[in-house]
Amino acid sequence: MNIFLAGDSTMSEYDAATAPRAGWGQMLGSLLNGKAEVRNAAASGRSSKSFIDEGRLAPIEEAIGAGDFLLIQFGHNDEKDDEVRHTEPFGTYQFYLNQYIETAKSKQAYPILITPVQRRKFGENGKLQDTHGQYPEAMKQLAAERGVPLIDLAALSKELLEQLGPEASKKLFLWLDPGEHPNYPDGVQDDTHFSEHGAREIAKLIVDKLHEMGW
Repeated sequence: MNIFLAGDSTMSEYDAATAPRAGWGQMLGSLLNGKAEVRNAAASGRSSKSFIDEGRLAPIEEAIGAGDFLLIQFGHNDEKDDEVRHTEPFGTYQFYLNQYIETAKSKQAYPILITPVQRRKFGENGKLQDTHGQYPEAMKQLAAERGVPLIDLAALSKELLEQLGPEASKKLFLWLDPGEHPNYPDGVQDDTHFSEHGAREIAKLIVDKLHEMGW
């Protein structure tokens, strides 16, 4: 059985040149104990629209088969203002998400929608501030209308980040002091992309929900 991943930079694969930056998709296989092969097609900077417009869904459609899964996470870049990526939550966003659903269903595979994972943005009250607007709600609405399983990663990651708090949650993200890692000699403070530790913690949330779904 194969698990195909379609999504953005928070899900995608990274090589040694960008370590310890990691996407949660690249940690998924190690948590599945050999039960499935993960085929990660997620790509940095893509929205539900640009991923399809660039032809990235086509290879998935060609390779996916009966009994496989397609995990779909978009929203980080759909909110961008540029014409290449922007979608409207209750319009074009749902339109493009439907294409992923139809691709899986046409091959007797199982689509699973995943709301966008949270960025690390805390308010003065210590509560996480959502940065994804109406996109998570639009995805949940579509999942209900289509009868498609949904993992609410926006809610799950919010709970995790708030449990850790503003300081400890930095360990989940690409936060490095100057000189701490040779790939980032000047240091880095990235509240969107994960460290290897953070990517694994997010992947655990996904695996737990897959198990709850009976997989």
